[in-house]
Amino acid sequence: MQAQEPSQPRAQAIIELRWFRMRSGKQVDRTNQFLRQGWLPAAQRVGVGPLGFFNSLVGSESPFVLALTSFRSMPEMGELARKLAADKEFQQANDEYNSLAGELSYIRMENTLLVAFPSMPAVDVPPHTEGRPARVFEMRTYESPNDRTLERKVKMFGDGEIDAFRRSGMLPVFFGSAIVGRDLPKLTYMLAYDDWQSREKTWSAFGKDPGWQKLRATPGLSDPEIVSNISNAILRPLPFSPIR
Repeated sequence: MQAQEPSQPRAQAIIELRWFRMRSGKQVDRTNQFLRQGWLPAAQRVGVGPLGFFNSLVGSESPFVLALTSFRSMPEMGELARKLAADKEFQQANDEYNSLAGELSYIRMENTLLVAFPSMPAVDVPPHTEGRPARVFEMRTYESPNDRTLERKVKMFGDGEIDAFRRSGMLPVFFGSAIVGRDLPKLTYMLAYDDWQSREKTWSAFGKDPGWQKLRATPGLSDPEIVSNISNAILRPLPFSPIR
């Protein structure tokens, strides 16, 4: 009987988070139109994804629109600019969005690049059925004192924290360590809930989870030892967002 070859570890996705910072409703509307009619179909034509588009319910530096794009590898991300340059439909939409006639479409853009955790190497799109109300999403960022403490926090997620999220009824969407962006070193992850009430219920269950209680009591893994700052944003998926 021929021995089976060991399975290869799944490649860790590259996740781009792009914030469009803005002031007015017109800027929000123009950005939503560009993402819906320009960026989303162009990204789908070249085969990148999953993709998600959100606006803020609660978050610093609001209002903003957040675009999430996942790539299978860094080379795939590097090829995107070349493919978009040859995409006439996208270039027309991009020209219209970046026209200087009238009001600017946004104030500033900000990008963060993440590499997905080994314990969750790809973006997990929550199941969606026709007519189902959009979920509530939460994106949390943990800054660490240094690279070593960040590594311990990433391992902590893989050693049981993500499992505790699932046991509590949360829907993990992605977990990633930042490789480009401000306030490094840090990690960012996203959770989905059925609604506001579910968010409160699941976090209460998570805090009481025996596995989580044991993990957080492990020497060297308490928040004061490995986390220097926590920030979060509550997000609502835009009507055209594939992640919803």
